[in-house]
Amino acid sequence: MVDSKQRRLHRNLEDPGEDQGSGAHMISTARVPADKPVRIAFSLDNASDETPPEDAIPLVFPELDQQLQPLPPCHDSPESMQVFRQHCQIAEEYNEVKKEIALLEERKKELIAKLDQAEKEKGDAAQLAREFEVLMEENRALKLAQSQCVEQLEKLRIQYQKRQGSS
Repeated sequence: MVDSKQRRLHRNLEDPGEDQGSGAHMISTARVPADKPVRIAFSLDNASDETPPEDAIPLVFPELDQQLQPLPPCHDSPESMQVFRQHCQIAEEYNEVKKEIALLEERKKELIAKLDQAEKEKGDAAQLAREFEVLMEENRALKLAQSQCVEQLEKLRIQYQKRQGSS
């Protein structure tokens, strides 16, 4: 494709009248005096066979690294077009896998956070159980002390009543 353009341009430079019928304008190598205006014109009449329709080539994959981008195909070669389509398909699959990996990594983070929370709650529950045991032991000790105090108070009352009755 590039070679045909170069050959046509080279031919036009050598013989400007040869390609006049195709709608292409010639490039002249003749020197133009500096005081005269220069008009340069070109035509895209023949560009339709070299430029593919917009729907023939999928849009670039902006999320792909530059080196992974599909290269434009040579439209004159069916093999090149097939390789391009395969590369685009692989790029799409790569994007899908990349998205799936990102979703799975996000889910992994969520599960790790839940696990950390569960372990923290388990540790908190164990700490609360230990505190409960300490408080229960302290409660038993206080109840025992209370019952001993009640017994001692009862003995003191009895002694006091005996003294009151003897006096």
